[in-house]
Amino acid sequence: MKRLLAGFLLGVVMAVGPAAAQNGPLRIEITEGVIEPMPFAVPDFVATSPAAAQAARDISRVIAADLSGTGLFREIPASAHIGKVTDFDAPIQFADWKAVNAQALITGSVSQSGNRLTVKFRVWDVFAGTELGTGLQFAGAVDGWRRMAHKVADTVYSRITGEGGYFDSRVVFVSESGPKNDRRKRLAIMDYDGANVQYLTDSSAIVLAPRFSPTGDRILYTSYETGFPRIFLMDVGKVRRKQLPTPEGTMSFSPRFSPDGRKVVYSLTRGGNTDLYEMDIRSGKSRRLTNSPSIETAPSFSPDGRQIVFESDRSGTQQLYIMPAGGGEARRISFGQGRYGTPVWSPRGDLIAFTKQNKGRFHIGVMRTDGSEERLLTASFLDEGPTWAPNGRVIMFTRATRGAAGRSSLYTVDITGRNLRQVRTPDGASDPSWSPLQK
Repeated sequence: MKRLLAGFLLGVVMAVGPAAAQNGPLRIEITEGVIEPMPFAVPDFVATSPAAAQAARDISRVIAADLSGTGLFREIPASAHIGKVTDFDAPIQFADWKAVNAQALITGSVSQSGNRLTVKFRVWDVFAGTELGTGLQFAGAVDGWRRMAHKVADTVYSRITGEGGYFDSRVVFVSESGPKNDRRKRLAIMDYDGANVQYLTDSSAIVLAPRFSPTGDRILYTSYETGFPRIFLMDVGKVRRKQLPTPEGTMSFSPRFSPDGRKVVYSLTRGGNTDLYEMDIRSGKSRRLTNSPSIETAPSFSPDGRQIVFESDRSGTQQLYIMPAGGGEARRISFGQGRYGTPVWSPRGDLIAFTKQNKGRFHIGVMRTDGSEERLLTASFLDEGPTWAPNGRVIMFTRATRGAAGRSSLYTVDITGRNLRQVRTPDGASDPSWSPLQK
């Protein structure tokens, strides 16, 4: 049923042309030129009653923002529309949308009954004059309208690109306020686009490196509330937390879940030496994975749970290594100039994102799991701490500005290095962790 086809390959750029659509099924052609985003239209969804009118407008705008924000799509504004959609079930006048060069059209309706909304929608290939797949609907509480909009956008994105979406997801991060020499930090959670910020902790203790569980219902993070770094586990829905057991006189930090959510891999410092450990969450029992006089930290599991990538200075400088998940011999995968850290395995399993420091500049980059095809996506005074979108297409990270008034903010970038965008947050923000798609 798909007639809008897209090819997305690392290291290439794309262009879209209406001529191709007129000669056959619309597709995004891969070229060596610059990208020309696909033009699309989202007329305001039809409200079946006055009570649903505001939600219908708001849902349409969020869908448009989601798609436009990828850099792969360009919205045709309502002021340019010739056609009108006043009846969700009426035939589409494709000539009106062709006239404004819309290649994709999203139509929908919103109905409200008490505290419940129902959203119906369809996706159309304008030049082919056909529907992509069949229409769908989502239903939920009125205050969940943004989630329904994100779900619609995910479906549209998937039908046009052939990739999974990432809009119906959340990000946990460290919210920062106050002057640089007295920075207040607390855990916060938000929609992927910065909406619906909620705070999970107060600012009475320093918190670092929150990490989502594979199911998105729990968070691991490091807190200094005891005076030393300790790992905590939080239930996001209940905002209930507990400290994970580690030996007295040690420091534990940099935790991350295993793909099955049953274990935690983390760093533990004992007697001046830092190694990687694995803990069974249910029993609290830990075992040592590395045994080296160097500093081993920032571990991240492969999606299949068989390997761990981590950073270590065992070679004399900070570099990236991969070892079996149960411990054992590690192989170095970073060989470029500079220092490498904070590696994170892509959900697709094909790439590892990292932070690189070289010649006074920081970069977010990606490489293959064997260390080949290193590609730097950003460069600034301080870029660090990448986290992957659920579909492995976009990376979010922290960017800090220099000086006494310096501030940390969250940014996203496509794995091609295109479409760098700031994520708006109420205060400064750092240490993001992207959730899986919500259920």
